[in-house]
Amino acid sequence: MSSAATPLPPNLDRIVQRFKRRSNPKQRYEQLLWYAKKLQEMPQEFKTPENKVNGCVSQVYITADLEDGKILYKGDSDAQLVKGLVALLIEGLNGLTPEEILQVTPDFIEETGLKVSLTPSRANGFYNIFQTMKKKALGFKIATSS
Repeated sequence: MSSAATPLPPNLDRIVQRFKRRSNPKQRYEQLLWYAKKLQEMPQEFKTPENKVNGCVSQVYITADLEDGKILYKGDSDAQLVKGLVALLIEGLNGLTPEEILQVTPDFIEETGLKVSLTPSRANGFYNIFQTMKKKALGFKIATSS
């Protein structure tokens, strides 16, 4: 559960609610695949070692740009379900400030019901993707506050 002190950002909350309405794991997987299909294509030149998410079985890449104080992520994966997780996180976190992103904790995945459906390696991959996105947000926060 997300703590009452830090409610989920509106887009992320909307995604969580969408998954909560899916009662069985197959429907949740279909929802994830839908997100994967919606994800914008990531240009090959961004698939570099510095954008690669470590600790994922599949190939995952995340970039982040800061525009007008808000972070815009892009990402991709060679595995469809993981690509869906990337897309879910991008849609949920894009347009937030670094501070807002740093307040989000990964336990919202349990609210979606996905955690029980994910294999341990995919759940670990989700956590690594999320942590990479938070690290990029922290980098912007440090760069803009100094």
